[in-house]
Amino acid sequence: MNNLRLNRLVRTESSEIYLIWRNNERVGQVDIHYAAGTIYATLLLEGDFAPEQEETLVAMIDEDIVSSYMPRFEREDFVVHVFRAEEIGRYTDPSMDLDDIEGFDFEDEDEEEEED
Repeated sequence: MNNLRLNRLVRTESSEIYLIWRNNERVGQVDIHYAAGTIYATLLLEGDFAPEQEETLVAMIDEDIVSSYMPRFEREDFVVHVFRAEEIGRYTDPSMDLDDIEGFDFEDEDEEEEED
């Protein structure tokens, strides 16, 4: 498991998202949410991991990420839900097209320039 690495994608005041890599292949993602004394994580694995490998990965996440935020002796619990996942798509807001601005008509402006 020493060939796994975690790269932070997003961090907020109360959560983090990390991508999990094995060599140059993405093999998962973990979303971590800090709520008072309990820390919740959703671990999405993009392949088959033996139960021992899952446990080792959870321990790695705890040691490398979670414990630096809140050590074991200070927290009430660290709850991890593990899922096998497959990315089937990615959606994002498209770049704003100026034609989409409500109330603004570029055709009218072009006509005004032609009249001048």
